[in-house]
Amino acid sequence: MTEQTENPHAQSVLRLADAMFRFALWPGVATVVVGAVVSWFWVGVPGLLGAIAGGIVAFASSLATLWMMRKTSAMEPMAVMAVALGGYIFKVLVLLGVMMLLRGVHFFHPKALALTMLAVILVWAAAEFTAFKKTKIPTIIPSAD
Repeated sequence: MTEQTENPHAQSVLRLADAMFRFALWPGVATVVVGAVVSWFWVGVPGLLGAIAGGIVAFASSLATLWMMRKTSAMEPMAVMAVALGGYIFKVLVLLGVMMLLRGVHFFHPKALALTMLAVILVWAAAEFTAFKKTKIPTIIPSAD
C-alpha cells in the first residue's frame, strides 16, 4: 500500500479534495457562463473576452488549491496547514500580478474580467465550504498507535 492509503489523514484530505471539486465544478462553470453573457450584453466583445479570461484565471486559482491539497495530503496536518496558508498568500499575489498585467490589455474589459473573476472565486469558495460541511470526514483522527 502507498503512504497515502495507509495514512487516515491523507485519505480524509483526498476525499475532501474530490468532494470540493465535484461540488464546485458546475457552479463555477455556470458562473463563468453567466458572467460572459452579462458582460457581452454590457460592453460587447471586450466584455465577453474579459469575462472568459477572468473565469479562466479564477478556475486556475481554484484548481491550484485542490492540487496543493492532493500534493500535501500525506504530510503531517500542521505541514498541510502551513502549505495551505503559504499557498493562499502566493495565490493572492499571483492574482494581483495577473490583474496588473491584464489591466493594460485593451481587448479585455477590465471590470468584466474582475467581476467575473471575483464571482467565480466566491462561488467556488462557497461550494468548497458546502462540500466540507456535507462530506463526512473526521475532524480529529485518532492515532493508530
